[in-house]
Amino acid sequence: MSIRAIDDHFHVTGQLSPDHLQDIAGLGYKTVVCMRPDNEGFGQPLFADIAKAADAAGLDIHYIPVIPGRMTPEQGAELKSVLQGAEGRILAYCASGGRCAAAYQAVGGK
Repeated sequence: MSIRAIDDHFHVTGQLSPDHLQDIAGLGYKTVVCMRPDNEGFGQPLFADIAKAADAAGLDIHYIPVIPGRMTPEQGAELKSVLQGAEGRILAYCASGGRCAAAYQAVGGK
């Protein structure tokens, strides 16, 4: 897991596994956003499995499955809503973190 800070509030990383969620909570994150559609890549854990582990770790979890380069206005509005409503730091993930960073920039950040 390689986490990159986009700003003090929003950080990105590549694909997570359910085993990562307890560590993410331990790092002080309060919210996780999955921006990767299920079955996008071979061996990728399903969002439902990530969500179950996030709930067990006490994390707020959101699913905004963006196809690379094709974020809809509705997905942008949903991300903006998560950014404005989240307490503490947010960790967003996709295949590499790049899609999450681009989406954050597209909605104008927090």
